[in-house]
Amino acid sequence: MITYEKLAKNPRLFQTFTGLRLAAFAQILPSFSDCYEADLAERDEAREESRQRERGGGRISAIPSMADKLVFILFYFRHYPMQSLQGFLFNLSQAQANDWIHRLAPILNETLGVQHHLPARTSTDIEKLLQACPELEFMLDGTERRVRRPKNAEQQKRKYSGKKKVHTVKNNVITEKLTGKIKGLSPTVDGKVHDKKLADEHDLRFPENSKLWQDTGFQGYAPSNVTIIQPKKKPRGGELTLEEKTNNTAISKQRITVEHSIGGVKVFAIVGRVFRNLKPTFDDLVIETACGLHNLRLDFPMMK
Repeated sequence: MITYEKLAKNPRLFQTFTGLRLAAFAQILPSFSDCYEADLAERDEAREESRQRERGGGRISAIPSMADKLVFILFYFRHYPMQSLQGFLFNLSQAQANDWIHRLAPILNETLGVQHHLPARTSTDIEKLLQACPELEFMLDGTERRVRRPKNAEQQKRKYSGKKKVHTVKNNVITEKLTGKIKGLSPTVDGKVHDKKLADEHDLRFPENSKLWQDTGFQGYAPSNVTIIQPKKKPRGGELTLEEKTNNTAISKQRITVEHSIGGVKVFAIVGRVFRNLKPTFDDLVIETACGLHNLRLDFPMMK
């Protein structure tokens, strides 16, 4: 059975299993405990009339320690195993594993929010968060995640990505160029939606005089009072000049950092592999949480 006590004896193994260094884990554990207790209090209040015994009067929790609860949900995000395997590794049934996953995932998300690691989601909040960045230089890019092929024909159409040739969901991300942290995250939409259209619909606003690096998928996207830095698209039926190609290469070398940030998010296999969960809005919760975990990881560089 996987436990915090066992993993903590081997820092490298702990990092492999959870995606976090021990120091990062220790930083968020108190907030995770507070959020868990708050959730427990809400649950108690909701069933106060039907409660027949005091809290703690039933069976001992299948995952008794708070550190073990945090390891449980981090392991799920990091490796995304089948729920039956997750249960086996933590001495639970598949049904118990499912219950704990959907109970602890929102608590992990709330914990990262309390610790200010989550990206902003609304245009107003994103602008406010970007305004606090010292260099006002940002990267905008889209990222897609594969999902299971829907059975419904209409959903198949909406989720089919012509770019990836598979069924996906999509988000736009805004990263701070200096740190690589993800500062803004769009709503999760069907894979058919174009990156620029999603940016337009999200009504993004950037601080005045900021620089925005983007790829050709955002051709024509130009928020006011922002300097856009973007590769030149090859004209239809034409060719780029040598100077234009050289300039595109230079821009791509700078833009690679946003790909590194997206790769850092997809270290957590729950957003890097085909997404299987069918609970409504859970796909949006996990990408936001994975972005928060990536931001946390940047404060605690990984061991080599």
